[in-house]
Amino acid sequence: MAELVKICDPAGRERGSGFVADDRGTVVTSHEAVDGLPRVVLHAPGRTWLAEAADVTALPALALALIRTDGLGLRPLPVAPREVIDPGTYVRLPARGWRQARVLGGTEVDYPATDRSHAVPSGVAVELAIGTDGRDALRLGGEACGGPVLDADSGAVLAVVGTALRAEHRSGGFAVALRAAAGADPHGPLAALLERNAATVPGHGADLNLAGALELTATTLGASLLPDGPEPVERPGIAAELDAFTTGDRPVLGLVGDPGTGRTTELASLAVRRARGACPAPTLWLRGADLRPTDTSLADAATRALTAAARIVGSAVSPEDGADRSTGSDGPERDAAGSAGSDGAGGVSGRSPQGAERSAARRSDPASRSAPEETPRRA
Repeated sequence: MAELVKICDPAGRERGSGFVADDRGTVVTSHEAVDGLPRVVLHAPGRTWLAEAADVTALPALALALIRTDGLGLRPLPVAPREVIDPGTYVRLPARGWRQARVLGGTEVDYPATDRSHAVPSGVAVELAIGTDGRDALRLGGEACGGPVLDADSGAVLAVVGTALRAEHRSGGFAVALRAAAGADPHGPLAALLERNAATVPGHGADLNLAGALELTATTLGASLLPDGPEPVERPGIAAELDAFTTGDRPVLGLVGDPGTGRTTELASLAVRRARGACPAPTLWLRGADLRPTDTSLADAATRALTAAARIVGSAVSPEDGADRSTGSDGPERDAAGSAGSDGAGGVSGRSPQGAERSAARRSDPASRSAPEETPRRA
């Protein structure tokens, strides 16, 4: 189950909860949980953190707040990349235990902060329907304040509960949809946080993100490359051609040469550069043996490889993590860029949004370090 941060005032009175959202330890919560406090105390299992005013980024216009911490030893939660939360979506939220609720749809709300009332941007708030047992937790100052609203299937965060949000007509609780909120201020701190989240916190299933695609494709690279080895000899000419291919619009680039001349090493280096660059991108590794006579295109082989990768990634997640990390048959292959190496090595280009560095591949056997430089040929 997702681990939450309990947020208290300096006197120890509980104000709400939140969740860690990136590899820097940023906690996302509702603004009402920190409103009017000179400092807040955050509690996690076995850990306590005192956040001063300078550690809190208040976003009252969005009814949200970001708190800088050291991570409190908690695993970050992925934020769903979907821009719209469809009415009827089933979700889970912390309301006297984790309870199921349903999204009724978007609504217009105001947020009465200590300084003044803020009209939350249109399309940012959603209304939730929940059973009687959890309804009190969504009332003003209730226990669900600041808690994440998780998609019932993927486990990704869709929204943050705001118990102080007001509407003309209220039949349930309200929450702030994070992607919509970031879209209302695309250059603000929340948008930057969600960008880091997508690049560093793997999301799977219907909410597959860049980090999830990197995690999936890394399993295909690991099967083809040796874990360690000396630094390969740099070949600027080949590296320049491969980098131009990944940033250009050419659909195919062939890297040809005799066996043992270093084609695998060059493609492995390309995969590492793509994963560690300023704009990380996934690379799917396919070998000739991965192709079948009945395949109608590389997409068939890519689907098999990614389905197998999803099983590997899913088996590494313990049941108590509380999220279904399977991808399904139509998930990750649309988000991953492919790169294959066999007797006629080649690649399929693709790009992903900016994000923090992530290593998805190791270098291969350096036995061909002294081999002559090969000439890339455009196909």
